[in-house]
Amino acid sequence: MLIKIFSYLDAVSLLSVGCVNKHFYHLANDNGIWLKIYSICFQPKRTIWKMKSEQTETVSLGCAALHDRKPGYWKKEYIFKQIAAVKTRVMRLVKPVDPYTGLPCKNKEAMKASGLSWMIVLKDKNGKEHVTEKAKLLFKDTSVTILWYSTNWPCLDSLSTLKLFGVIPLLPDQSRAPSKNGPRRRSLIAEYHLANLTESSLALGADKLVQLFSLNPGLLVGLWKEKNEIAFVMASLHYHQLLERSTLGSATVQYALPPNKPVLDDVDPEYGLHDYSLHLDMHGGSCTYLCGTFKRLFCRKGDIANGYLRLTVVSLKDNKKHLPLVGTLGLSWETDVFKGNVKDCYVMDVTLLDETGKPFWCFSAPVYIELSSEASSLYDYLGRTYTTDYADSEGKVCVELVWLEETKEYFIVNLVLYISTKKVNNWYGTNY
Repeated sequence: MLIKIFSYLDAVSLLSVGCVNKHFYHLANDNGIWLKIYSICFQPKRTIWKMKSEQTETVSLGCAALHDRKPGYWKKEYIFKQIAAVKTRVMRLVKPVDPYTGLPCKNKEAMKASGLSWMIVLKDKNGKEHVTEKAKLLFKDTSVTILWYSTNWPCLDSLSTLKLFGVIPLLPDQSRAPSKNGPRRRSLIAEYHLANLTESSLALGADKLVQLFSLNPGLLVGLWKEKNEIAFVMASLHYHQLLERSTLGSATVQYALPPNKPVLDDVDPEYGLHDYSLHLDMHGGSCTYLCGTFKRLFCRKGDIANGYLRLTVVSLKDNKKHLPLVGTLGLSWETDVFKGNVKDCYVMDVTLLDETGKPFWCFSAPVYIELSSEASSLYDYLGRTYTTDYADSEGKVCVELVWLEETKEYFIVNLVLYISTKKVNNWYGTNY
């Protein structure tokens, strides 16, 4: 009787039912049910026109397939073939590359095809896990910003860690949204420590309702000012190898990026010092303040200092290349009830390509601007000078801006990237 009922279920429902108990698991592995599902989904490419011979062949194939196979064989065949079909579809989408960013042109479409989503798991000091999946996604040229909000966050003081996962359904269905109750796989992207959050993280800014705290890489936690409890969590994820990091890891181990194999060059005396390209995005929610590409960046050997290569993108001395930002800088946020904008904060997306157009250094991170303590030498501008700084293990970004009161806009008057010589040497096989 149960077998007959199970025969009316689809593949996702069958997999879910198989998790109830051992008896249901064995019944849900029935080769007859799965062969039927397999045959409907993966019909033979060649059609046999004679009805009689076609029926004879199907029956004989079915008998052989059922009696000669172990229980669960056709379930595994169906799952493997579905995963292979999705992988083929995704690989086809990520193949075309944008020449300006060095990234796949159809990242958003590829993520949709794979059924990819993201979730966070908050773990308290007693080991209890709190899962949050309701999120708002904002796709940009080189990154995606994910905003999780809830009215039922656990107490901040009780939390120890936050884990960020990529989640994909085991059997993506293109005709409908992925089911949260169906079988899914998790891939650990990053883990953050939340103990003493306000002391151990970087305070970015605040408005009337919330305070923002940043944790590397790319995480932003908004706390209510009055209660000092979580209002929302925001993550900025760069597209570079995001699909791999979100799907190929496990629930406990992050995906390990493949090591770069350096291509040696004995002819060029300044190999690895020139022909870099930068794609820079500055945005804060739906607003984009700057989106530009800068080519032919270089560093002379004499400019290598303190373990860093200096790549000047915008120079103080060349006022013709100074860049205006569109709009007033601010980072938008929202919850179920409230919305807001924290001024002088934004998300910076950096995509630095090597001389072959291959992504070399990529990140997406929330940053803030602050009033410069140094006296300005910019006589062409009458306004206050501000700075934005970012640093990680691979490099640093230093931005200097001037606020023009007359036109109510910021101008970037100095933009410099500092790249670690260790990264350059590992990438190019050099010894700077």
